[in-house]
Amino acid sequence: MNKQQIGRLAMRHEGNNWNAYYALPNEMSGAIFLGSITMQAVVNNEDRKKQFMHMMRDIVADIIQEQFGVRPTWDSDTPAPEHERAGHA
Repeated sequence: MNKQQIGRLAMRHEGNNWNAYYALPNEMSGAIFLGSITMQAVVNNEDRKKQFMHMMRDIVADIIQEQFGVRPTWDSDTPAPEHERAGHA
């Protein structure tokens, strides 16, 4: 079976929050906001950070499965493209 990337989970540190978006593979334009957690809750708590990321992945997987009838698989984490790195917006 051929795998095709149709989107991604984009995590962004914006202000005091860590925000999760569903975005197209190579751009943030039109990204869908999924959820947010205060940075204080995850910055020194790796387990909570992973829990939040897993929950956001499950939400994205639910959306894709509902729309396309296939549950996506996840590759390893990938840093944001350089043009999307804007610091703490």
